[in-house]
Amino acid sequence: MLPPAVIPVKLPGARYDIVISTGSLVHLGREMATREHRGKVMVVSHPQIFRLHGQLLQDSLEKAGFEVHLCLLPAGERYKTQRSLTKIYDAALEAGLERSSTLVAFGGGVVGDMAGFAASSWLRGIAFIQVPTSLLAMVDASIGGKTGINHPKGKNLIGAFHQPRLVWIDPLLLKTLPQRELRSAMAEVIKYGVIQAPDLFEFLEELPVLHRYSDFRAQDLHHILVRAAECKALVVQQDEQEKGLRAILNYGHTLGHALESLTQYRGYLHGEAVAVGMVAAAELACLSGRWSRGEADRQLRLIQRAKLPHQWPQNLPLASVLESLKADKKVKDGQVRFILPTQLGQVEITDQVTDQMIQHALETISV
Repeated sequence: MLPPAVIPVKLPGARYDIVISTGSLVHLGREMATREHRGKVMVVSHPQIFRLHGQLLQDSLEKAGFEVHLCLLPAGERYKTQRSLTKIYDAALEAGLERSSTLVAFGGGVVGDMAGFAASSWLRGIAFIQVPTSLLAMVDASIGGKTGINHPKGKNLIGAFHQPRLVWIDPLLLKTLPQRELRSAMAEVIKYGVIQAPDLFEFLEELPVLHRYSDFRAQDLHHILVRAAECKALVVQQDEQEKGLRAILNYGHTLGHALESLTQYRGYLHGEAVAVGMVAAAELACLSGRWSRGEADRQLRLIQRAKLPHQWPQNLPLASVLESLKADKKVKDGQVRFILPTQLGQVEITDQVTDQMIQHALETISV
């Protein structure tokens, strides 16, 4: 059994730990009580995850003395809406949640984003804890306090920064994760390697398999989780509310979000869209002379080895893509900002990307 890893996140108004510990879900209730959580807890999850792992979580909370309530929501990005948020509020009202109560987000990134936003706004803010069950949520969405829902015209346009009190990661939960979800998450792991951690990128290059949980050695998966958490925590500590540096975490997301939105969140999982966005960003970086073709090809090979999509669909008109980009939350002073690599481990935030460059890059990587 690997020893637990604890990565602290230290912010001016908040401090919390990311705990990565195999087989630890059974201990969450005791840990919450130790950290002075009391009274009512509402678990926000979705039916499939709760059917697989919910009883273990509920037993852990009840044995620690918590009064447990449950709110189950449909799974999927297309349900990250005002309607789902209202369901959480309704459940909170029925449960009688108070300012001393705690929301527990038990699921993937969609559940975490919505539960966190509900916690940020219920009674003007209550505590919440992230218990991610997908690899994507473990390495990215559960860390950093970004919460929110989608608008029909764009992703994550409605939200707030609300830091969790604890991020509790049990890698054993990944045993039941669908393989497509695991592959999707590898895009975010590769992203960390490109934007700030060449050692992680090289570590991934040495692994024999990147797309099947059963082929990961426990110590390799543990290393990926720890290294990704360290990367995310380091950036968040330096720029909690994305006023500068934190924007680098959006590498691949600018065109990736557009791809998700234009396909109504049905054609691509989040990480799959990000993978395509990273390939497009690499083309833009090479086209503008920022990045070498050799390193861009290394990124492409990793994405292909993870069995991720890497081509842009031809049936999306350029005009629709450009219109979607204008609604992106990273737009500043009317200019779309892209995160483009300059070498492995370093990226540049730029608004000097023309429509013609975007067209050329998308045509280059089109199916």
